[in-house]
Amino acid sequence: MLKQNILIAEPLGKEGLELVQQHANVDVCLKLPVEELKTILPNYHALIVRSATQVNDALLDAGKNLIVVGRAGVGVDNIDVAAATQRGITVVNAPTTNIVAAAEHTVAILWALARNIPQADASVRRGEWKREQFSGVELDGKRLGLVGLGRVGSEVARRAVGLGIQVVAFDPYVSPERAAQMQVKMVSFDEALATSDFVSLHTPVTKETKKLLGAEEFAKFKKGARLVNAARGALLDENALLDALDSGQLAGAALDVFEQEPTKNERLLKHPRVVMTPHIGGSTAEAATRVSLEIAEEVLAVLQARPAKFAVNAPMVSPTLAQVLRPYMDLAERLGRFYTKWVGGPLGKIQVEYEGKIAGEDTGVLTAAIIKGLLEPIVETRVNLVNAAMLAQTHGLDISERKTRHAARYENMLTIVGERRVSGTLLHDDPHIVQLDGNWIDFVPQGYVMLTRHRDRPGMIGKVGTLLGAADVNIASMQVARDGPRGEAIMVLTLDDPVPNDVMEKIHQELDIQWSKVLDL
Repeated sequence: MLKQNILIAEPLGKEGLELVQQHANVDVCLKLPVEELKTILPNYHALIVRSATQVNDALLDAGKNLIVVGRAGVGVDNIDVAAATQRGITVVNAPTTNIVAAAEHTVAILWALARNIPQADASVRRGEWKREQFSGVELDGKRLGLVGLGRVGSEVARRAVGLGIQVVAFDPYVSPERAAQMQVKMVSFDEALATSDFVSLHTPVTKETKKLLGAEEFAKFKKGARLVNAARGALLDENALLDALDSGQLAGAALDVFEQEPTKNERLLKHPRVVMTPHIGGSTAEAATRVSLEIAEEVLAVLQARPAKFAVNAPMVSPTLAQVLRPYMDLAERLGRFYTKWVGGPLGKIQVEYEGKIAGEDTGVLTAAIIKGLLEPIVETRVNLVNAAMLAQTHGLDISERKTRHAARYENMLTIVGERRVSGTLLHDDPHIVQLDGNWIDFVPQGYVMLTRHRDRPGMIGKVGTLLGAADVNIASMQVARDGPRGEAIMVLTLDDPVPNDVMEKIHQELDIQWSKVLDL
């Protein structure tokens, strides 16, 4: 198998670089102008960036062979995820690698803010000794309000509790019980602002959270409170923050992120009560190693058609679940492809049924694989697990799921039900179709498959075999299922060769066959 091509457009730690170099052809091209990047991007299957490269619609359009875009870090604000999804490009990130670094930096700048450390340091370097100007406040006994109690917020809470700080949090997705385990009290957004001595932001940027803090929100803060933002610059209105600082509503702010980076806000740069760092919250030697390895592993997983743990726009599968589901993904895709070629017309409404132990798992990735199989034969767009659900909706495909722990004949079984019904399972780790329109049968869906529906009577199998043999079409296997002696029967022949059109016409003319079809799988 030929190695795939990976373009690294921003610095990546040597550990991750060495890992991708073992499995792919890798080019490192840093600080390329956008137009030059567009020119070379069609040569690559994967693109790895950090936060500087804007992976927008135009860039993705240039990357005609892109399979995956990897963000070596947590946020994907610089990647047009919707545009990537539409093109079937997986977007992966490394969300767990800098959690400790980001949490420690949050506490560091919070402490620096409380004790005026940067200002005092600058004063001493100027040859001054003005101790009385830099008297700060203690953290012990103060209240810290966290807006967001996700991975980083939870780590900040753990450290703050250890420092004797009372921690409250607002996060609509965290239960009070889980928060209580961390010694955190859940409160409303307004209460977090109004009662906290320090407020720290730990939420992603969405339509709902963009400019989360503006003039109206700063007016709700406890007078003399301090703000910390090491999450995303777009979460707050910088000019409104400066107004709140100038009015005395806020006593200070510590920022690691900005609306524009590097910031050009002169008021902000010159403000004496703002502590600033250049977006280094996740920048530690340990985090750099972890992020480079994690993004390398994620990108390689996608290129090697393995489930990625941190796919932003594809069904996410834990490593444990991946081991269970991976063997069934090929089966699911083959079932979908078989169904579409068998029906040969509009798909309309489809129900996917899961029977057996597998029904107890999160089968979203299998349903996506089925959709991929259903659509690939009939759409020009590249279909994969990333854009399968979106394309299904676009093409009017109505997909539903039904699950039952009881399996009729096999330990696990997947079924597609629509105009026709087809079921499959794994036998000795190989995908088998085991039921067609209620008839139990057994064959591997690959190569050329001939299906016939006829009245069961002596000589039917022989006549079909004779016609195929005369045309030099070799039969690999044959299966027949019937509802009773001389009743309705379905025959499945797997073939080594395609069947000429004139032979198919003879089969229809000379034999009492209701219908027959050859599927190229």
